[in-house]
Amino acid sequence: MHHVVLIVYPGFELLDMSGPASVFNGANRALSQQGKPALYKVVLVSAQGGAIESSSGVVVETRPITEIRQGDAHTVLVVGAEREQLLPAVADPILRAAIPGLAAKAGRFGSVCTGGFVLAALRLLDGHRIATHWDSCKPFTENFPSVTVDPDALYVVDERLWTSAGVTTGIDMALAMVAHDLDAAIAGEVAKRLILYARRPGYQSQFSPLLQAQVKGDSPFADLIGWIQANLDAPLDVPSLAARAGLTERTFHRKFVAAAGETPARFVEIARLDAARMLLSRGLSLKSVAAQVGLFPPARLADAFERRFGVAPRLFRDMHAEL
Repeated sequence: MHHVVLIVYPGFELLDMSGPASVFNGANRALSQQGKPALYKVVLVSAQGGAIESSSGVVVETRPITEIRQGDAHTVLVVGAEREQLLPAVADPILRAAIPGLAAKAGRFGSVCTGGFVLAALRLLDGHRIATHWDSCKPFTENFPSVTVDPDALYVVDERLWTSAGVTTGIDMALAMVAHDLDAAIAGEVAKRLILYARRPGYQSQFSPLLQAQVKGDSPFADLIGWIQANLDAPLDVPSLAARAGLTERTFHRKFVAAAGETPARFVEIARLDAARMLLSRGLSLKSVAAQVGLFPPARLADAFERRFGVAPRLFRDMHAEL
């Protein structure tokens, strides 16, 4: 039985806790359907124990963290919160006294979202690479220069340390834990029961190019961007895109950069390479991927892929095809 200890505190983000908890419970359900015993036992703890209210107003019942003996917890995760609720948790003397011992004896430890600040304040992240919420990357780097923050990753595994970007990415990280502990089939069954669109690997960016463009506001190119995403194998040069947008090339280039934050050519390349990365992770051939994303012949895909990701696409596929 793997004891999963989730550390909460007043004002915690509910989904940071409930998402991973649902994944581990789903794994137990999948095991039961196979006639196998449950593997995970989720335990919610806080400094004092008792009822703890989340930021959304939902109250959960917890045990005092001091009741958990060092070595009894296989997985220890600190959940996240907004800054106002997080600061008291970082300073809480009971948490500060208990967490290092639990983390030291656990099979793995880590955080969901900004819960990493608690671990960093205890110097448990020094020398490690971590993931955190995109809005916290800069303050994390400024306050903890000995920690390497990956601003793009959904989650990062660094030896025994597991950290996620927060909210729904806690689900992705928990699914990866299930795949590691059991197998990919069980993790896939859990994802299917949770009606997830896909299991997202940790190397996937927190934002797709489409979402990044949408974040800029009401983009006048929303329809065009959607069309680009759906037609990566089509000619996507500036003249073609400008004509589709009904603008001169010069006007289109200027307005697209303002809306998307990238030149049209750069945006198209990012979209194609991100799509290639996902297709390769499914084990597809380079020839097939190159054709589907408009980077044919395969040598063209290989050059662009290695330039952006620092690894050859064949090696990337071999490393990640089973995720």
